[in-house]
Amino acid sequence: MKELLRTSDPTIIPFATALLEGEGIEVFALDVHMSGLGIVPQRLMVRREDHFVASAVMRAHGLPVVD
Repeated sequence: MKELLRTSDPTIIPFATALLEGEGIEVFALDVHMSGLGIVPQRLMVRREDHFVASAVMRAHGLPVVD
């Protein structure tokens, strides 16, 4: 697993998930329940072999990517 995205914005994770799943990339959201406090950002993980394509999809839609 490799981290693709880290954010405190609760709207970005569902949007990114929808984009990536539409491309056939399985995603795993972490820290979703902890981020309700605003202290811990949510993280979106993908399989290591999907990271390159997932990063390209995210960048194409103007979303931030963790390098």
